[in-house]
Amino acid sequence: MTESYTWLITGTSRGLGLEIVRQLLQSPTNTVIAACRAPEKASSLQSLKNDAKGFLHVLEMDTSNEESIEASATRLKDILGVKGGVDYLINNAGLLEGGHSVTAFNFSASSLRRELETNVVGHAIVAKTYLPFVEKGKRKIIVNMTSGLASIGSDSGATYATYSLSKTALNMLTTKQAKARPDFICFCVDPGWVKTDMGGKDALLEPHESVSHILKLVTNATSESSGQFLRYDGKVLPW
Repeated sequence: MTESYTWLITGTSRGLGLEIVRQLLQSPTNTVIAACRAPEKASSLQSLKNDAKGFLHVLEMDTSNEESIEASATRLKDILGVKGGVDYLINNAGLLEGGHSVTAFNFSASSLRRELETNVVGHAIVAKTYLPFVEKGKRKIIVNMTSGLASIGSDSGATYATYSLSKTALNMLTTKQAKARPDFICFCVDPGWVKTDMGGKDALLEPHESVSHILKLVTNATSESSGQFLRYDGKVLPW
């Protein structure tokens, strides 16, 4: 009998999150919980139900709002039942306000706060809130979507300062999660430079290319993956 899995992905109304959901729904073994801020406006996401082989549930969640995250967990209990767990939790929701022109001495404090709130605090609260669901899962995997710009060792220069700062903090969160729960598999993934609203039209990768590699990486993850900073193709990146 083929094993079935439950996935919860945040930030699914567009971009990488939407493509992750689309590819997962190609398999009848997947139940996908697609979280987004405004389900009633997420027409592209809702339309995936039409050709889905798997099962899709769209869940309202604003990852910058703790009350919204907690409320979504209550709703998920109704969807999965008391014994239902989450096998894969992918923290994909992200915010880029500090672009190429932003440096350590030229940035907006409000933008920095919003990036930290979404890219770090939100991910931390989602993982904390959904911990009981992951504990009931078969795979117990938490993936935090990061960026190559978070790598101090790779040295991306002076630009994208606030975004890089937030993603580097997210990487540290991931290592702490891995240490706190050695029975889980927690790692962070750089999806590469992808042609999304965030990545822009000049990016190198199409969404389907990045996501196909990411899903292969995630489904094949082992305990050795935990605590690592990986590129979408599995290459280990320097911290």
